[in-house]
Amino acid sequence: MRNVYLVTAFLVVLALSVLGLRGTLFTRPPLDVFPDWAFPSMRNQSKYKHQASSRFFADGRADRPLPPGVVATSYGPAGQPLRNDDVLYTGKDASGAFVARLPASVPVDRKLLERGQQSYTIYCAPCHGALGDGNGITKQYGMGATPTYHDDRLRRIADGDLYNTITHGKNNMLSYADKLKPEERWAVIAYVRALQRAQAGTVADVPEVNKAELGIK
Repeated sequence: MRNVYLVTAFLVVLALSVLGLRGTLFTRPPLDVFPDWAFPSMRNQSKYKHQASSRFFADGRADRPLPPGVVATSYGPAGQPLRNDDVLYTGKDASGAFVARLPASVPVDRKLLERGQQSYTIYCAPCHGALGDGNGITKQYGMGATPTYHDDRLRRIADGDLYNTITHGKNNMLSYADKLKPEERWAVIAYVRALQRAQAGTVADVPEVNKAELGIK
């Protein structure tokens, strides 16, 4: 019986320790049960925080002004590009409207289309199909609401709108921003436009110098 009391007391103390103080605000630093004396953690190191004060500098500010002659760079401290191109990173112009075509910083060439084809095959074809007609493999498993890129609505939709859908997702489609870089999203859009163009192509679209290759007179 004594063991039962001891076990019960232990469980009560354990429950209170884990759950009893949840949500409580403390004004003192937390107790460091296992301090790392050899390599103190970052939270315990002396450091200045953003916009904090400092008695070391004459102006009393911890943040220091930039030295004369500093030139702005397109890359941040971690080596990542700064998002200083709204069209490239959002698909919208200065007015907030979706851009009709790919940004000028993303030239459309064979390399871009091949890059777009690769990403499309990996991420888009399972639902939208290799031809962009909505007949991907997922349709065989009950997902029948995938639209075709070859209807008039999606032929006329702005490229920026497609970019926004890839970035943020829409309806059952989740965001692919964690899988495709901005330039890769534009490459996918360029490839989708190529699929649309191929679907609606006619003999009249074939250049005269290439018609003989297709047996066209």
